[in-house]
Amino acid sequence: MNKATKQISKLFAAMVLAGVAGHSFAADTIKIGIAGPKTGPVTQYGDMQFMGAKQAIADINAKGGVDVDGKKLLLEAKEYDDACDPKQAVAVANKVVNDGVKFVVGHLCSSSTQPASDIYEDEGVIMITPAATSPEITARGYKLIFRTIGLDSAQGPAAGNYIADHVKPKIVAVLHDKQQYGEGIATAVKQTLEKKGTKVAVFEGLNAGDKDFSSIIQKLKQANVDFVYYGGYHPELGLILRQAKEKGLNAKFMGPEGVGNDSISQIAQGASEGLLVTLPKSFDTDPANKAIVEEFAKNKQDPTGPFVFPAYSAIEVIAGGIIAAKTEDTAKVAAAIHAGTFKTPTGELSFDAKGDLKDFKFVVYEWHFGKPKTEVSPQ
Repeated sequence: MNKATKQISKLFAAMVLAGVAGHSFAADTIKIGIAGPKTGPVTQYGDMQFMGAKQAIADINAKGGVDVDGKKLLLEAKEYDDACDPKQAVAVANKVVNDGVKFVVGHLCSSSTQPASDIYEDEGVIMITPAATSPEITARGYKLIFRTIGLDSAQGPAAGNYIADHVKPKIVAVLHDKQQYGEGIATAVKQTLEKKGTKVAVFEGLNAGDKDFSSIIQKLKQANVDFVYYGGYHPELGLILRQAKEKGLNAKFMGPEGVGNDSISQIAQGASEGLLVTLPKSFDTDPANKAIVEEFAKNKQDPTGPFVFPAYSAIEVIAGGIIAAKTEDTAKVAAAIHAGTFKTPTGELSFDAKGDLKDFKFVVYEWHFGKPKTEVSPQ
């Protein structure tokens, strides 16, 4: 063998080894898709989801990964931006399938989660949303769709009961953004209030993305409304709060977890003081989660957002399901998730036949401008 031939042989061998090494790496990882808004008006919520999921992946990998029938596999995050747009969410879901990803944490907005979940169910992909609360998502008999947060069918009554029993307003208005999540939660609140004997004088939809709410504020003033519930997200409610204060509407406001982040204070400023919000429990204050909170602090990340720990728990449920099933086969993993109980930072989680948590409670908080929120739910 001459010198040139030897060099070619060495090069070929190196290429083969590189190929084997590359194949080995791919085989020794489990791809986890994280899908949600990295762009658009609600990126703050997407940040919470990506942050929580990625920290869980880092923590699991630091302990050696996931044991799949005696073989340790690391988790590999694959991030996807759906901008909380239904059409983009469908494109993301198809890309997830084409990328060979079999497990997804996401999506975030209910209107994006539902069409994406159709694709995942058809294509054998397990999806766990830590944020989408519309009951419709899990009402279709799917086997691969789960969530680590509660439903609006629970959140709405929690808000409505608190309003009727503790705030006891005279004249109530319920507004929403005409979207699946916002209108759904607003309707649940309205129905709860009416069952409690509290009349809803105004029930009206607004357009997401609008900036001027002077006409609806004037309508609320004319109706002498002293309490307003808003179903939707913080960009619109922040403006409504600020403009209501400027125009002299003396009413207390309340919203769902879609308004519960610091951006509401940035938009509304002092008008955000006293806003009532239903949120998941503040899992960052649980002493059992101290080590996780410290990891977030090392990365200069804020663990207080409502979707941070539910996203972290979604990763742990996926990992636990794989371990229990002793395989990455999603049908078997889904069966293991349905049958199992998983110890996570948000509690011991178990799921019903629809993929919803068997036990989840929303907490009522009062928002403060420039200070931490305070829990006001009856103990």
